[in-house]
Amino acid sequence: MHTKDAAKLLGLNGDITPDDVAKAYRKAAFQYHPDRNPAGEEMMKAVNAAYETLKDFSGNVEHQADNYGEELNRMINVALDIKAQSGGGITIELMGAWLWVTGNTRPYSHLLNRKTGAGFTFASKKKAWYFRPEDYKSASRGSYFIDDIRNKYGSVEPSNAGYSRYLKQHTNPKTNSR
Repeated sequence: MHTKDAAKLLGLNGDITPDDVAKAYRKAAFQYHPDRNPAGEEMMKAVNAAYETLKDFSGNVEHQADNYGEELNRMINVALDIKAQSGGGITIELMGAWLWVTGNTRPYSHLLNRKTGAGFTFASKKKAWYFRPEDYKSASRGSYFIDDIRNKYGSVEPSNAGYSRYLKQHTNPKTNSR
């Protein structure tokens, strides 16, 4: 994970120290803990990766301040919900700071779409939907295949386990509603 992406995920901006990173990590770990959040397991993997990237970092990280951690969490939950609807026909992967959705996505394109749905963008050459930090600009303009991205940044595949556990904890069994 790049330093800038890790800082965005932990909500850090400007001059940061290892103490700032530790405080931001504790806050994010509390906020995205699997007992509190349906996408918690996956978010904690991302938070831990961000912490590993920044734990010894001292310096300046300038970027547009936003809530990327919260946005990523929301998008993972949306993708897990769509995956549950698809009966497992789609795959969700977190590669670096980007969230990718592949597989049989055509029936769910209206739910994923940036204009009419959740806010994912379709990469036609990769035949995949992605979500990325708003101010991130790709320098490659599509020259990487999805396997190249996976090899370069690693891949974490969110499971429905945390999402299913969350639904069980937050679903009223009498009305079967959230």
